[in-house]
Amino acid sequence: MGTLTVETSSVRVAIVDDHEAVRLGFAGMCSSSDLELVGEAATVREIISKINGLECQVVVMDLSLADGSLVTENVSQLVAAGSAVLIYSIADKANLMRMAIRAGAVAIVPKSRPMAYLAEIIRLAADGAIINNPETSAMIDADANFKDANLSAREREVLSFYASGMSLKQVATQLEIKQSSAKEHIDRVRVKYARLGREAGTKVDLYRLAIEDGLISGEHL
Repeated sequence: MGTLTVETSSVRVAIVDDHEAVRLGFAGMCSSSDLELVGEAATVREIISKINGLECQVVVMDLSLADGSLVTENVSQLVAAGSAVLIYSIADKANLMRMAIRAGAVAIVPKSRPMAYLAEIIRLAADGAIINNPETSAMIDADANFKDANLSAREREVLSFYASGMSLKQVATQLEIKQSSAKEHIDRVRVKYARLGREAGTKVDLYRLAIEDGLISGEHL
């Protein structure tokens, strides 16, 4: 009788960094771990083109890129494409890091950290976990403007329909997106609220939060 093996799915990840050496080092780390590199590029525009149509759970991105693009726009574009965004930087620009978190980045990892640490944070991001590593927590705690969940426009749309009583399938149909994408948006909404200590584990919690934040009137459910 043969040995039963259990297959574990790899985490599909991409990297955006304008330093080729960083991209090569990251590719080497992926090749020796459970991370599957689905794309690498020097700009966000290029990586979006490369991963178009592919499932990419996490994009690791440098804070500042040589093309002069804004970190907020870069993060927003990647989140809209369906990926969790992890900032991998020398972490010397606190204001830009706070802007990245506000735009939807899930974590900050300094380039001084070992690759094994980066890989672990990537796995957490892929699982939709709340990441409270010291660098990310420091940015949130120091940001006086972090008093609300800073939901993206799409997250607010999905939450408003879902909290109003629609199923994820109905939300997806309404917004002409995949059901899996609708679920990812709700998962991220929950993470953002949880970071603020606002309970968002159930649909009733989300309904209450949507009312509190003015997304729905409270006449539903």
